[in-house]
Amino acid sequence: ILSGARAGTILVDMTTTQPSLSRDIAAAASANDLSAIDAPVSGGDVGAKNAALSIMIGGDTKSVQAVMPLFELLGKKIVHQGGPGTGQQAKLCNQIVIAGTMVGVCESLLYGYKAGLDLNRMLDSIRGGAAACWTLDHLAPRILQRNFEPGFSVEHFVKDMGLALEEAKRMGLVLPGLTLVHQLYQTVQTLGHGRSGTHALMLALEDLCKVHVSASPA
Repeated sequence: ILSGARAGTILVDMTTTQPSLSRDIAAAASANDLSAIDAPVSGGDVGAKNAALSIMIGGDTKSVQAVMPLFELLGKKIVHQGGPGTGQQAKLCNQIVIAGTMVGVCESLLYGYKAGLDLNRMLDSIRGGAAACWTLDHLAPRILQRNFEPGFSVEHFVKDMGLALEEAKRMGLVLPGLTLVHQLYQTVQTLGHGRSGTHALMLALEDLCKVHVSASPA
C-alpha cells in the first residue's frame, strides 16, 4: 500500500493491533511522504449500525483534522489520543475494561439464577445503579435469549486480550484479572464457540458450574 500510494495520502487503520506496529507504519509512511493514523473503534454491531462508534485516534494533528469529517460519519465519541500508536493503546484499555465487565455480568446472572431471582427484574434494578454499563444493556438480554450471535467474536477478543497482555508484560505490569479472563475465553474457544459473540463467555461458566441459565427463576 505504501509503495503504491500518492504523496500526501493519509492511511487510516481501524483494526486493533500492536501499538508498536502502528508506530512502525506511521514511520514508514512518513518516509514516503505519506501519513498513517491508527483509529480502532468500540461500540460493537449496535454502534456500527447506528453510526455511534467510539473512535480512538493516534496520529499527527494535521492528518487527524483532515480526515475528521469521515470519522464523524462513523462515530459519536471521537478522541485524538496523541501520536502514532496511542489510539491502539486506548483501545487495549477499552478491551481490559470489557473483559472485567463481561465476567462480572455473566457471574451476576449465574448467581441471580441460582438464588431464584427473576433475572429480568434483577437486571432492571442493577441497571439503575452503579453497575449500569453497555454490557448490561446490550449483551445481558442476549444471554437470556440464548442468542450468542456475534457483534464482536470471541476469537477476535482473545486476540485483543493477548495484545494487551503482551504490552503489559513489556511495560512491567501484571494484570491478574485480564489474565484470568483471557484463560476463560480460551476455554470458550475450546468448547467450539470461537466465532460466537463475546457474551458466549456464559457458556464456559455454565459448563464450569453445571448450570443452564434462563430468565425464569431456578
